[in-house]
Amino acid sequence: MTYIQQVLPSLLDGTLVTLQVFFIVIILSIPLGAILAFLMRISFKPLQWFLILYVWMMRGTPLLLQLIFFYYVLPSVGISFDRMPAAILAFTLNYAAYYAEIFRGGIEAIPNGQYEAAKVLKLNTFQTIHYIILPQVFKIVLPSVFNEIITLVKDSSLVYVLGVGDLLLASKTAANRDATLAPMFIAGMIYLILIGLVTILSKQVEKRFNGYK
Repeated sequence: MTYIQQVLPSLLDGTLVTLQVFFIVIILSIPLGAILAFLMRISFKPLQWFLILYVWMMRGTPLLLQLIFFYYVLPSVGISFDRMPAAILAFTLNYAAYYAEIFRGGIEAIPNGQYEAAKVLKLNTFQTIHYIILPQVFKIVLPSVFNEIITLVKDSSLVYVLGVGDLLLASKTAANRDATLAPMFIAGMIYLILIGLVTILSKQVEKRFNGYK
């Protein structure tokens, strides 16, 4: 118990960094993914090809490789980022691609009659998206979105490869220093708690959106 009290402060500091990465990526990637999903519906072939290529690359290569690319490879062509911005950029672009596909599926699930009804009501494009499409899309995609959010909690541990002092790096440092696996087990428990909280939140949000039929 005394040892746990000794290592817990450093692990909690690492947890704060993990949460910082998590919340910033969520705030940036979900809106970006939704915007990309609507852009995919624009009948402009160069834009569609670019977005298809972007989604294919982001989903088809490991996130770890993307982190290494943004922090270690781009400086060779004169583009440099600090550790945290590189991690945020890689995570955001990666998860935005996944969210774009999720939202695209949700948008395509909306019957064409909804759009026709909006025209009859003389709603403009923004009003149609805001009042008719988005509430239904969010209800459809919520389970998939929260699955990705849960995955993000675990994937955030990858920032340690850039030397960002997150929870995993803090636990690994303590384990190597003290020659014990106890910090790793404590870190695992913290991840489980975080995922449990996200799971509870997802159930509450899904209940709230059940009102949209």
